[in-house]
Amino acid sequence: MTLTPQASRFTHDHLFLGAAHDDNARRTLWVVALTFVMMMGEIAAGYITGSMALLADGFHMATHAGALGIAAAAYSFARRHANNSRFSFGTGKVGDLAAFASAVVLGLVSLGIAGESILRLFQPTTVAFTEATVIAVVGLAVNIVSALLLAGNHGHHGHDHHDHSHHHHHHDNNLRSAYFHVLADALTSVLAIAALLAGRYLGWVWLDPVMGIVGAIVIARWAYSLMRDSAAVLLDTTDEHVAAEIRVLLESTDEVRISDLHVWQVGPEARAAIVSVVAAASVSADAIRERLAPVHELSHLTVEYRSA
Repeated sequence: MTLTPQASRFTHDHLFLGAAHDDNARRTLWVVALTFVMMMGEIAAGYITGSMALLADGFHMATHAGALGIAAAAYSFARRHANNSRFSFGTGKVGDLAAFASAVVLGLVSLGIAGESILRLFQPTTVAFTEATVIAVVGLAVNIVSALLLAGNHGHHGHDHHDHSHHHHHHDNNLRSAYFHVLADALTSVLAIAALLAGRYLGWVWLDPVMGIVGAIVIARWAYSLMRDSAAVLLDTTDEHVAAEIRVLLESTDEVRISDLHVWQVGPEARAAIVSVVAAASVSADAIRERLAPVHELSHLTVEYRSA
């Protein structure tokens, strides 16, 4: 069947990727490459020098490289299948699925660090201070570069062209997961450098495992935060900011009452809504849509209309 021009205007796609999707994908690929090179360098240096500290840090970084690889793969998958009709609401939430997986990895890393640190607190081991300090400094430099690559868009985004009522916060959880992995590495490097210098010059060998425990606690908090936020998206929890705005716009007069409302995230900057209303005969479904036009976050709107 050939659609008439009037019917064609009601068709739409389900492309709900973030505005910075491709840019974020490139940033993440660069960080994956940097992390992989650093990981291989640490493992090679560990074998050459016989340093267990370097080997351990190299394999620890491998878990981050794997998580960052998941983030990069998610960007690629989401873009490649963006117009695939198998995905009812597009692939805008693929990044949140990857972020949840990365949060689990981050949580496991924190448990591993905590377990190893507690063990070393009670069973101190010989530390190659010079080698470990050098590699920690190099690792920190790589992490700083990686963080700068990811820092541009990892946080919350508002829409500058909206008025204040539309400055709802949006973020790409996939990029956030990559950023947290880089921060976790940077944090462990900073704490390690401080502990290694204290151990070498002050004899405070106990500070190394204590710093490990502190780092594990901070990383665990990041993992929990990321897991909570990405799980909320995956479970289609209600976006209360957008829902409240819809209620204000529709129920500002006695002509319309909302009988059922569902608002959920389908992409980093996109929300879908199903709005069921009971309205006066003088109010049409098109009029309901026009009232909701100021809600720029709404990328997919379904209106169920009943005459009062």
